[in-house]
Amino acid sequence: MATLDRMDIRLRALHLLEGQRMAQRLFTQVVATQVIKPGRSEEEIDNRIALIARDMFGVRAGRVGRRFVRSGSNSVVGGRWPVRVIGAQDLVVLDFESLLAPYETGFARTVALGDDLVRRRLVHDLAVVATGARNAFRADVSLTGRELHAEVRALAAKAGRSLGARHCGRLTGTPPTTHAVATRPELCIGPDNDLPLRRILEDGGQAHWILQIHLVDEHRGHAAVHTELLDLV
Repeated sequence: MATLDRMDIRLRALHLLEGQRMAQRLFTQVVATQVIKPGRSEEEIDNRIALIARDMFGVRAGRVGRRFVRSGSNSVVGGRWPVRVIGAQDLVVLDFESLLAPYETGFARTVALGDDLVRRRLVHDLAVVATGARNAFRADVSLTGRELHAEVRALAAKAGRSLGARHCGRLTGTPPTTHAVATRPELCIGPDNDLPLRRILEDGGQAHWILQIHLVDEHRGHAAVHTELLDLV
């Protein structure tokens, strides 16, 4: 494997940060222009967001065949799901990973529509868990994937929530080529990764991580998702 020089390492980090900033700007614009409205289908919102992204970023942003809006019961499952029409009290997950795939960014936020306090509480708890995870990472320079995963699980349990995925993050900046590689323990923030998250990779670059928090309300059949860079912001 070729070894990166100092400039390559710096460019990798800048590339990831640019993707993150683009995603944040896009999310802000989508919320400000009230794209997410009850009565619109997930597919319609997808198309509207794609147009906004094209206007904001030109050819740098493009869809890769995977929808990035899901709501209600669709927020609980991964992969393919049937198109839903957004309800007045829905949770809506916006996941821009596929939209900005060339930047290897992971960015997702959850919007609570209406005045349902139970759903709004879930979004609040999600932010608390994500902040706690980031604080734990910053506080311990030797933190392993297993330890951060345990901390996230404990934070979720304290809020009375359960995690909707086995892992709560993944390596980024060096995209795996197959699903089998992507699920290797050392590439995930999960219970089987005993390696420090802050480490140098085989190519000489610093490991960069995406935090992925997925909280599920199993009784009501919906979930909230928060995804962003862990170590660069």
